[in-house]
Amino acid sequence: MTLNADVTTASDSGLTMYSTTWCGYCRRLETQLKAAGIDYTKVDIEEDPTAADYVRGVNGGNQTVPTVKFPDGSALTNPSLAQVKAKLGGGHLPPVGD
Repeated sequence: MTLNADVTTASDSGLTMYSTTWCGYCRRLETQLKAAGIDYTKVDIEEDPTAADYVRGVNGGNQTVPTVKFPDGSALTNPSLAQVKAKLGGGHLPPVGD
């Protein structure tokens, strides 16, 4: 899949965050990822139909953002920073809501 990505930082981690320009949760997670020094690629699903299809595919037909795709191909929808860190570190994911 080829994506026209708005590259925020060099994504050595292979992390991709699907978002929109108006999404407050996306802005929050983006700020947290930057503060934590986690590299990622940001893709605006309103500008990339293939990305929008991917997001719908992993969210039961809904275009829910932020959706984060990890290097192993798995995805989390609206994850906390702790969930992203745990997933990248291979650790146990905290329960949703933490």
